[in-house]
Amino acid sequence: MSRRAATDYTEQPWRIHALTRDFTVEDVWAFRTPGAGPGDFPAMLAAMRAAGGPATQTLPVRFLFAVRWKLGALLGWDKAAAGVGRRVDSLRDRLPDDLRAAPRGPDDEIMPLKAVYELDSEAARELANKTVHTVMHLGWVRGADGDHELRMAVLVKPNGRFGRYYMAAIAPFRYLVVYPALTRQWERAWLEHGRQARGAAGGPGRS
Repeated sequence: MSRRAATDYTEQPWRIHALTRDFTVEDVWAFRTPGAGPGDFPAMLAAMRAAGGPATQTLPVRFLFAVRWKLGALLGWDKAAAGVGRRVDSLRDRLPDDLRAAPRGPDDEIMPLKAVYELDSEAARELANKTVHTVMHLGWVRGADGDHELRMAVLVKPNGRFGRYYMAAIAPFRYLVVYPALTRQWERAWLEHGRQARGAAGGPGRS
């Protein structure tokens, strides 16, 4: 994985751009998926789901999430009234007709990020609480070596000054603990499950 400039996200022709003009690009990352072709994004998503969520992460990551959810429960950050559809409108309310009719992608009760849409080369999920409204965008692009790779962009709309302070406070934990662990999980998922899923779908997906 490598951190990328915001332009590596903004210059791609993603559908998400039209829906998130009031969000800020917080992070952009690229994940290695050796041998992947242009049609392998669904295989990568399937591999990520097979790898599991936060519960399958390393002990430091699980500890950080546990602390975060405990603080949220104590301070009321994650109440339903602060979530999508209550404090903020869902991005799904902004979808044009063709995206609204497109596959949404599965939701999982243990994952706080909920599906907005899922296409052949990009997908979006969102989360809102008392601190931020955030969107995780996943995209599939051709890398410098010719293989396709996964790109992740984190878009945020902080909830006032408190939300901005919160994002600044958690930045070191994201960069030093969460993102490195996520990298190992997702890149291993491609090596262990993605190629197998691609083969089961009927081909390498390269053009």
